[in-house]
Amino acid sequence: MEWMAWTWPTAAFFAIIASILITLTVLAIKFPETPRVGILGIETTRGDRLFISLLGSAFINLGWLGVVGANQGLALILCLIYAAIVFKWV
Repeated sequence: MEWMAWTWPTAAFFAIIASILITLTVLAIKFPETPRVGILGIETTRGDRLFISLLGSAFINLGWLGVVGANQGLALILCLIYAAIVFKWV
């Protein structure tokens, strides 16, 4: 089946997302949390903050592709900074 281009970066992306979800599941079992209210004014859990950071990272990468081009190295650094901010204050 040649309908999908499974490259190493694509496989690594899905493997990283899967490992993050497994890690968050283990953390939820070992250290149950209560939702907290951050700067958005809504209650969020670890999973909510992960979703917000992944969604924002997608937009950062799309914007980067449109403005700068295919050199995504700095966009990755921006996404990591954005995710750290989301997990800290949202």
